[in-house]
Amino acid sequence: MQLLNTLYITTPDTYLRLDNDTLRVEVERETRLRVPLHHLTAVVCFGHVSLSAPLMHRLAESGQALVLLDDNGRFKARLEGAVSGNVLLRRAQFQQAANSVFALDMARTFVAGKIKNTRQVLQRGAREAKTEEEVKALTRLADNLAASLRALPEAGSLDMVRGVEGEAARQYFSGLNLLVRLEQRQSFCLDGRTRRPPLDRFNAMLSFLYAMWMNDCRSALEAAGLDPQMGFLHALRPGRAALALDLMEEFRPWADRLALTLINRGQMGAKDFALREGGGVSLLPDARKAVVVAYQERKRDEISHPVLAQSLPLGLVPLVQARLLARALRDDAAPYVPFVPR
Repeated sequence: MQLLNTLYITTPDTYLRLDNDTLRVEVERETRLRVPLHHLTAVVCFGHVSLSAPLMHRLAESGQALVLLDDNGRFKARLEGAVSGNVLLRRAQFQQAANSVFALDMARTFVAGKIKNTRQVLQRGAREAKTEEEVKALTRLADNLAASLRALPEAGSLDMVRGVEGEAARQYFSGLNLLVRLEQRQSFCLDGRTRRPPLDRFNAMLSFLYAMWMNDCRSALEAAGLDPQMGFLHALRPGRAALALDLMEEFRPWADRLALTLINRGQMGAKDFALREGGGVSLLPDARKAVVVAYQERKRDEISHPVLAQSLPLGLVPLVQARLLARALRDDAAPYVPFVPR
């Protein structure tokens, strides 16, 4: 399944091999797909997928990322060749990350983008709610998020910004159940955000979708010449793509909206999930494939970009945002503007 130069492999026990200048996809020794390598910028594998060493070498040499995720979409590994990008841009990034005033302002900006987009999800839900009680509950939660936005400029430290974001997220997730159709609520009851592992079906879908958005954001940052590990909002840890997590914040509500669409249209049901030891819940293989297809289709949707003042596919927006972020790091007169459609 290919979209915007990323190949997603979701079928268990798939084997990928190099065939001249082509990537060959095999299942039970039967060729299912051939993709010319020059068409690809990344290959993303879910679960138990095997690859030949020559293919891994070729991908690394060509600068095409290989990403390995577990069945739930949790990041496991990433194979890349030599680091590319503008060293002067990365130096500016490191200098700005060390600038406490700039870093705090960037953290506020990322959180503001996320809260504005989550608020839109609740406001849309309030407009479509079937009962007056639900309209009032969703409107109240949207008002609470507006209060969080007003509190952001007064957050004088990164911990305070993270506290505002955490409280806004708690308010938001407390209302998502009201956006699920009544007949689906028993199967997709969400009791707050849980992960590692997800403890319900709704959270399992969110974790899976977030993982795909995360990969796209990381790839976009690398394409713009930025270091995805040197962020502003998320704490720096070895192996953690902090800047990719920062950038992804404004896209999380898009994952939430897609999950709600799949649930409310009946495209995902209780039978599409497995209960693991310890209470974890995960998508079954066919359901993972269905979610990836839906994600690919959603990325084709034309979206009006408020800064560019033009329409473009949703899947290209992370690339645009990464370039806007690079501009902001180089030029203090061009502040970063998160993606918040009108």
